[in-house]
Amino acid sequence: MGHSTSTAGWRKTLLSTATTVAIATSGAMAFSQAANAQETFKVGLVTFLSGGASGPFGVPAAQAAETVIKAINAGELPAPYNTPGVNGLQLESVVIDEAGGPTKQVEEYRNLVQRQNVNAVIGYISSGDCLAVGPVAEELKTFTIAFDCGTPRMFEELKNPAYFFRTGLDAVADNVGAVHYLKEMHGDAKRIAGIQQNYAWGQDSWLDFTLSLEQLMPEAEIVNNQTPQIFAGSYGTEISALQTRRPEIIHSSMWGGDMESFVSQANARGLLGQATALLTTGESGLHRFDGQAPNGTILGGRGPFGAFMPENDLSEWFNKAYEAEHGTKPSYPSSKMAQAILALKFAADNSGADGVPSSEQLAASLKGAEFESVSGTVRMALAGGHQALQDMLYGEYHYTPGQGAELRNIRAYAGECVSAPDGVNAQQWIKDGFPGAKCD
Repeated sequence: MGHSTSTAGWRKTLLSTATTVAIATSGAMAFSQAANAQETFKVGLVTFLSGGASGPFGVPAAQAAETVIKAINAGELPAPYNTPGVNGLQLESVVIDEAGGPTKQVEEYRNLVQRQNVNAVIGYISSGDCLAVGPVAEELKTFTIAFDCGTPRMFEELKNPAYFFRTGLDAVADNVGAVHYLKEMHGDAKRIAGIQQNYAWGQDSWLDFTLSLEQLMPEAEIVNNQTPQIFAGSYGTEISALQTRRPEIIHSSMWGGDMESFVSQANARGLLGQATALLTTGESGLHRFDGQAPNGTILGGRGPFGAFMPENDLSEWFNKAYEAEHGTKPSYPSSKMAQAILALKFAADNSGADGVPSSEQLAASLKGAEFESVSGTVRMALAGGHQALQDMLYGEYHYTPGQGAELRNIRAYAGECVSAPDGVNAQQWIKDGFPGAKCD
């Protein structure tokens, strides 16, 4: 694909910078090194820099980190983040490639904490990586923010975390919101199919979607669900199987390169002329499809991110700064990375620490907090104050040659409408008919 060169170029620049910093530091006197250690806050950033998830997901997230960290260090962000640095310290990043799977990521995490001596870690797009790293963050007592990974199992398996946080939403909100949107915009649809990557994220997404469908659109029939391996890239067999079932709606939680490949192949084969695709992560392709997705395709951005960001001083600054530096509008992975870094600055600035805040101070500061972001006000209201609660939004893709893509018919569903109350099992909550849900 045409994105490999820019990705390689971006990595080369980053590595050159890192090398320069390393050489400069090693050549300095011990006094300078000691002073430097006290004057910086070191954060590990983990995102896909190679593989199928890098172009649409990992690199935009890394670019967002670069833009936001630079502005934080210069004190150029809008209020309430207009003080330079985090707790007055310059923010230094060590960027790690998330490619390689959970076992490799656990090794990389240990390396960041025990050898690179980072003060905190922000990262993880893949749910498998998140599930593997969470317990290690607790073991090593290191303040860690998952900026994207969406598995609802995260805080079911990691009970009573002290150090691990997620500043985005989980797949429950994605899929409950998706069915609310279908009911509102395609309420007469009867034949529903799906295609999901065959691992925790895809399985959980489909379960939450189908359970919600039973509650909100009981007349609808599930006619098929295909489960290719993650990063398969070629979906001819699955597309043929879906076509024979004549669905009206095709739900997919596939993300990154997989999602884009499926849309392109399904569109070319005529499947998306017969059925409307509902893509829970589709916003990442908004400015990349270039008309390859049919108008009317339903896109989600996993919350109020990317093109779904509300208008506020932070989102206005972020849109302009990101586009000026990277030549395209920020997608939802970019926005979610920006949000996680703002959460880190909020936690550090409000930690009460003298100098570098400890992981305990950062965690105490973020737990149950409300902070401002590019997405509006974020409430850390779930998982005992470790998980964000926000609205879920969906809209329709429309592409006009010469003018580009836009979202139409956007609808927002309140956080209390699409997420289970704190401490309640999400699947049981859906099966019970969403008790306590507040949907306007």
